[in-house]
Amino acid sequence: MVAFGKKLRESQIQEWQEYYIDYKLLKKKLNRYTQQVEVGTENHLIVLKDFSRLLDCQIEKFVMFLLEQQGILASRLSNLREQYDSLLQQADGEKVCELREAYRSVGRDLLRILFFVEMNAIGLRKILKKFDKRFGFKFTNYYVKTRANHPYSQLRQVCKHVGIGAVVGAISRNLADLQDHRGSYTSIYDQPALSHPDPVVDSIRTAVDRLSNSTNFLHYLGKHALIMQEEFPSSPEDPIDDSAYHFMSLLLNLANTFLYMVNTYIIVPTADRYTMTLGAAATVCGVVIGSMAVAQVFSSVYFSAWSNRSYMRPLVFSSIVLLVGNTLYALAYDLDSLSVLLIGRLFCGLGSARAVNRRYISDCVPLKLRMQASAGFVSASALGMACGPALACLFQTNFKIYKLTFNEATLPGWAMALAWLVYLLWLWISFREPSRETKENVVPDESTSAGRYIDSSPETKKNALPQESNSGRFINISVDDNSTQPLLMNSNAKQQDEDGDEDCDDAEEDSKELQRPVNSIVSAYRLLTPSVKVQLLIYFMLKYAMEIVLAESSLITGYYFIWSTSSVAMFLACLGLTVLPVNVLVGSYISNIFEERQVLLASEVLVCIGILLSFHILTSYSVPQYVGSALLTFVSAEVLEGVNLSLLSRVMSSRLSRGTFNGGLLSTEAGTLARVVADGTITLAGYLGVSKVLNTTLVPSLFFCVCSIVATCFTYNSLY
Repeated sequence: MVAFGKKLRESQIQEWQEYYIDYKLLKKKLNRYTQQVEVGTENHLIVLKDFSRLLDCQIEKFVMFLLEQQGILASRLSNLREQYDSLLQQADGEKVCELREAYRSVGRDLLRILFFVEMNAIGLRKILKKFDKRFGFKFTNYYVKTRANHPYSQLRQVCKHVGIGAVVGAISRNLADLQDHRGSYTSIYDQPALSHPDPVVDSIRTAVDRLSNSTNFLHYLGKHALIMQEEFPSSPEDPIDDSAYHFMSLLLNLANTFLYMVNTYIIVPTADRYTMTLGAAATVCGVVIGSMAVAQVFSSVYFSAWSNRSYMRPLVFSSIVLLVGNTLYALAYDLDSLSVLLIGRLFCGLGSARAVNRRYISDCVPLKLRMQASAGFVSASALGMACGPALACLFQTNFKIYKLTFNEATLPGWAMALAWLVYLLWLWISFREPSRETKENVVPDESTSAGRYIDSSPETKKNALPQESNSGRFINISVDDNSTQPLLMNSNAKQQDEDGDEDCDDAEEDSKELQRPVNSIVSAYRLLTPSVKVQLLIYFMLKYAMEIVLAESSLITGYYFIWSTSSVAMFLACLGLTVLPVNVLVGSYISNIFEERQVLLASEVLVCIGILLSFHILTSYSVPQYVGSALLTFVSAEVLEGVNLSLLSRVMSSRLSRGTFNGGLLSTEAGTLARVVADGTITLAGYLGVSKVLNTTLVPSLFFCVCSIVATCFTYNSLY
């Protein structure tokens, strides 16, 4: 891990260096402003206007050069179009190949432009965040609001990439037309599958998606896992990924995730009846359900720390603890002990290894498979949420073996105990512990970092081999005289540049502090900007709202509608089954039409409407009102979770991608704490009587939702 400024310099295209946003100059300006404000020679308003003017000039320099390069590409494509028209009159296979290679050459040059834009966008976001951190006020909010929304804004070129789509379309269509279709003309507009017939075009599409935050179902679903990514992707040839990856071990991690979510929700339809059988009030089901979440608050921390040293041992420990916890949960019926019941659920919470599951994907799955694995993690969770109540629906029986009772209350415990026993044996036989030595000692190769290019002129190409990464980046590596040449600059020039920037980097970025993982809650808290805090508040709110809907469903439907256990179980299973279809809709369509921050705010408003519709105000409370409002709340919260975690991964510090207190753990803790508070609220509301539980538990949900909407409005323009 090297300093951001150094990595940004190394990623620049040598001959275009003067057209980049001058990150080094901007940082020096920030240092000078800081000193002047501290001694009182400048005030914040003058600093804000001066820095805004400087940024405007830097963006204008970058944008004018970008437009010039787009014009050059357009001119080349126009010339190639004329050659193509003349080629139609001939049947020269050699010229077809030459023309096809010429289009690919334009595509490779377009890739250079795309990553030129990407490096500038990263530098711009970084300097805006740094300004906010230094001066403690929302410069990003002011700058983006005044520039990005103006009709003549040059900042829109950074965000919208006007004109690039037309260039991509011309390259894609002509390369498809030049393919040998055995005499039949096939257009990309008639056959969408042929829209990206060439690796160059596919790489361009990947780069455009990265710049525009375009997404598909798989990518969107994977974001739910909040497996943090570095701003500069590492090399696809990273030996850490290849040596650590083991498919069966990954499958075991996903199975652990699935079983744990089944374990969480399998008791929800019967928890109120179980507590009544043991002599407690039905509303104590909130404590029974929530006790698992209470223990998970602590288990997430020690499992996250444990995963720094091992993956298999915490998974084995998790399985044993869950086996014991479910056995105690089932035995509580025959022992007639509410204490044993609660201890069993606490043990289940102490066995939560989701931090290990997430960490394994982050550390041991190759980059090219990481998004699929992340999507698998989220899918396993969603299916577990649906399967838990569905399984409870099947346990409608009552018999005894010796002194052990098997009925709808105890069978969930016995079934999960058996499942964890089988899983433990499978884990012991099939799991392969990754080599910790490999993970600690191998240094990623910086020579193939994202976006590095050299001159793509014909003279250069003669002595260079183009190599393509899975992220669409083409890197030319010189092979002249069997020696590897610097990609951007000679070592002396590079050293001089680093020395010249030393006064800037040493102060804040080129220190060991930036490289150190976050292993204390204090360090993690210091990295939480206002935008991150708001995103964590939103995550808390949505998890609270979802837990209220799920945990009190059996209690509310039993009181108002006299639903059976099977009816409650099927209702909860149907709610769980909405997760994947909703994510297909949002990931494939909605998130590509609207900005994520727009979807975020709209989802919060829909959650608020769902909560308002859930209140029992009229004399009669109908099934359509309850089911419709619960469905609206749950689905809206599910949409909100996806965009919330996607935005959180962007606004969160890259340091929170490593260490015990990483971004995934912080979000897990926020969600788990929300569940604890929600389940506790249900139990406390029970003291007012079952008839008061619904409205009493909805009031905090409404309060948290309104607070999150207000907070989102205040930080809306910083979600950039």
